[in-house]
Amino acid sequence: MKITLSLPGSLTSSFVIAMEHLLFDVKSFVPWRIAGPYKRAAISSVANGLLTVAHYTAPWKPSGAGLSEEERRRLRRTKQHVVVSATAPPHRLPAIAQVARAAARALARECDGLLIDPMTGATILTCGRCAGEPTYFRLDDDWLSWDVQVHDAATCPPWDPADMGVCDCLRVTSRGLRRFALPEITLDGAACAHNLCATNLLRTVANRLLTDHLSYLATHPEATTRRIDDFLQIQPADQPDGGLPFGVLLTPYDADRGELGRTGGIRRLKVGPAPGAGQVTCLKVGPPSGFTGSLNDWLCATQATPHTTLTSIDHHSPDPTRALAA
Repeated sequence: MKITLSLPGSLTSSFVIAMEHLLFDVKSFVPWRIAGPYKRAAISSVANGLLTVAHYTAPWKPSGAGLSEEERRRLRRTKQHVVVSATAPPHRLPAIAQVARAAARALARECDGLLIDPMTGATILTCGRCAGEPTYFRLDDDWLSWDVQVHDAATCPPWDPADMGVCDCLRVTSRGLRRFALPEITLDGAACAHNLCATNLLRTVANRLLTDHLSYLATHPEATTRRIDDFLQIQPADQPDGGLPFGVLLTPYDADRGELGRTGGIRRLKVGPAPGAGQVTCLKVGPPSGFTGSLNDWLCATQATPHTTLTSIDHHSPDPTRALAA
């Protein structure tokens, strides 16, 4: 079966820098003082109206941000914030999003601000080895985060959470794929003891989906829709440490409703347009048709080789200016 995805005419990536004081004019800083490989691209993007920067003399109020206690304390001390946004057609991805984040990183360093990605709900490091935006693109460079939740009426015995035969309380959903005109992905109904395995599986699926998607956008810049197979074959090359190939079934999913008949409540993450808008905003990841075991059995079978990190997407943008001019 085919799943039809709508491709918007344009997408916006925004980054927030919250600070205590701003002692300079941001429009004199962006794009002229953006150093490194993104300076030319930033100048071009501002001139073409793709990149904007706005200064607000009020604190930024987080909504759904997964900040640590220390980050929240730091945020409460701030009095102002700046929003850096890039708006462009999907085929200009990921370059235009990297230009916006490069400008936001530079601003955050200059004013000692807290850099936040509202789409992932997480902060982005602006010091040490992560001070500048890399010239290559990797999905695991803070472009994606995970909403991990457990149903209120968990079925696993509290004294034995590893009893996976009766536990199905875990739901993990991505945050950030919609930045690239893709639905978010979720795995719902696994054992809570499988938290790490579920997240690793979704990372691998996200990596494969985005690799294919960026290639399609590059060769079909005028497309308004894209049809994908509901069956995805994951190869050893798609996995960080190799492993056995396995299949994945993708099903359009209403993340606000969850599975019918499930017990317990769970806060549903808003991942896109309201239900009924005619757009696929989330895809449920599960075992292929014909798999006879449980979801937990399938999840274990996909983890043939233990791993904790994700390989990079081989979709480089060595010259951001050239990529934006496409």
